Amino acid sequence: MLDLKYLQNNFEEVAKSLKNKKVDEALLKKLSDLFLNLKKEKANLEELQAFQNKFSKELSTVQDKESLRKQLSENKEKIAIQSKKVDEILENLETIAHSIPNIPDKCVPLGEDENDNVELKKVLTPPSFDFTPKEHFELGEKLNWLDFVRGVKISQSRFCILKNEGALLNRALINYMIDFNIKRGFNLINVPFLVNSKTMFGTGQLPKFKDDMYKVEDEDLYLISTSEIPVTNFYSDEILSSENLPIKMTCYSACFRKEAGSAGRDTRGIIRQHQFEKVELVSITKPDQSDSVFEEMLNCASDLLSSLGLAHRHLMLCTGDLGFSAAKTVDLEVWLPGQNKYREISSVSNCQDFQARRAKIRYKNDKGKNEFVHTLNGSSLAVGRTLVAIMENYQDDKGNIHIPDVLRKYF
Repeated sequence: MLDLKYLQNNFEEVAKSLKNKKVDEALLKKLSDLFLNLKKEKANLEELQAFQNKFSKELSTVQDKESLRKQLSENKEKIAIQSKKVDEILENLETIAHSIPNIPDKCVPLGEDENDNVELKKVLTPPSFDFTPKEHFELGEKLNWLDFVRGVKISQSRFCILKNEGALLNRALINYMIDFNIKRGFNLINVPFLVNSKTMFGTGQLPKFKDDMYKVEDEDLYLISTSEIPVTNFYSDEILSSENLPIKMTCYSACFRKEAGSAGRDTRGIIRQHQFEKVELVSITKPDQSDSVFEEMLNCASDLLSSLGLAHRHLMLCTGDLGFSAAKTVDLEVWLPGQNKYREISSVSNCQDFQARRAKIRYKNDKGKNEFVHTLNGSSLAVGRTLVAIMENYQDDKGNIHIPDVLRKYF
């Protein structure tokens, strides 16, 4: 959540940044009007309070005590009414602020959508084939690795069953990713896949993205869309010690998303599923550490792809394509020969103090004052999409898949 005081004092500057992130101008106008109204009603309240303070002190010295008592009593009632009015405005401001995204970092390029994202670099060279490479779903069905028909039968569309060597490769990838991240200094944590609404609010999924979440009927529980949610909120409502920062964690989880806005996109295969698996990186840092930890997380995910021999590129997301909680994001896109293009496989984001403010995660700084931490998250990696990338990049002309050397011991 944005700092309301900062937003009020720097409204024009912040509003300009939020417009670049496609925040509705009518909503910003409503915020502006509420701030003006708040300023006016606060001034009225302070005037009433000043009267009460001044004449309460003089009550013992005036001659007409009864008249002044009556004025003070009436003024006290006015203060109560005015205080309620100010509280209602503040409540409205907070409600709107809950749906306002984070401010883009100054390094984020301006742009409307994904077409304006900026390629930072390419890593490794895509493989060349002397045959036409197949897409993963063709390979998966031929090898009896992917069962879409039974996935739909027992669930619905956008569910798939992994079988045989496909299921083994999936498990191998999870174990390899976790081991890789632990060696890079990220501590393994295992979390629930069901969390309450307060936790969903802390990382920004609620209230804005309520319709994208799977909710348990008659209970305050939601299926997580990423383990970023429970791992980041592990420290909600806590004040951390400065010397313990940064805290770096990795976590495997299943993830659940309705994919409400993706009708007609990636309908074949396992690129976009309602249930998928991911190994996540999450870091909690002091503000002056977050940029360096961001690079560390990005390099960890990129090096993981390189260790698997998968060509990929780094994309800095523009303002119009930036996620709700993120101040800046770099996507990693892996080369898929079957599609003949790069596809997203990881997003590494610095949310700065946006999530920390919502989840109330603070630390005691060098001056002994409580300050909000910075939170960062990144996929390392999306397991299903890594499986897809290996299938397509390591296929031969007979439709067999050759397993990368680093994964063989996991079989």
